[in-house]
Amino acid sequence: MTFAATPVSPAASVRVLLSGVVDYAGLFPPASLGMAAAVAEYASHRNGPQAWALGRFIVPAARLEEFEESSAGVLPRQAASYWALSALLGSDIEEDVERIEQFNARHRDPLSGAVIVDTVELKTGATREIMHAGELLDRRFVTYMEVPVMDDPEALVVAIAGTMAKAKVRTGGVTADTFPTSAEVIRFIARCQAHNVAFKATAGLHHPWRNEYHLTYAADAPRGTMFGFLNVILAVAGLRAGWGREEATALLEERDATTVRFDADGVRWRDRALSLLDLERARDSVTTFGSCSFRDPIEGLQANALL
Repeated sequence: MTFAATPVSPAASVRVLLSGVVDYAGLFPPASLGMAAAVAEYASHRNGPQAWALGRFIVPAARLEEFEESSAGVLPRQAASYWALSALLGSDIEEDVERIEQFNARHRDPLSGAVIVDTVELKTGATREIMHAGELLDRRFVTYMEVPVMDDPEALVVAIAGTMAKAKVRTGGVTADTFPTSAEVIRFIARCQAHNVAFKATAGLHHPWRNEYHLTYAADAPRGTMFGFLNVILAVAGLRAGWGREEATALLEERDATTVRFDADGVRWRDRALSLLDLERARDSVTTFGSCSFRDPIEGLQANALL
């Protein structure tokens, strides 16, 4: 599939909701592209008509040298056009931070390739890990700390609130058992809002609306219920606007795209409305979402006549 040749001009509400929202994770399943292919794909999207919706390139810190080799011929050479990367940290945070700082030093001159790692992401499962990571990373990078949500994550979110970091939630994967329940997602969002913690979501968010989809790109891939990225962001907007959890959950689980209308003033869902200010506040809460494909979200939006 390819992007539409004559895209629809997006409504103001679509622009507010989706500007810079897709962090490109083509290296990861189910796409699992090689480095050269992922870099080429990202470069193509940065130069495409929907670049306004594209966020950072996601790369493991341990693969930054490989990224340099693959991107040497496509990186811009002007500071104003620099690429921003988000690096995934491994078990040795100090080693990865040193690797990142050496990478950034090598690219301080844009003529060496205008690129910078300004964001890092790591998995955390205990408050002591969060506090330690905050001590190392605060004021050095924008930091996302991934927390498990099967159990109530409030203690972890409270710990993140004590740092300068943001939270991260995994909303799916390549098998059905990796998807949290709607109640778990709404609880996580509510905890983040209660403690003024912004977050990003990742995995299983290829499509705008909740529905049954193939879990991988294999021809015989099993199907499962996946969250829609519009469902997630709009549910955040609803909670920020004062809706109850039951109503936000209903929006998170909405499968009928015809019940939602985007226009210059905001979004209407059934008998409820969200203003542009509500959408801006939602994006303050949910900053981005990670997707191994940029094409899938864009084509899904085009199929719904939103682009």
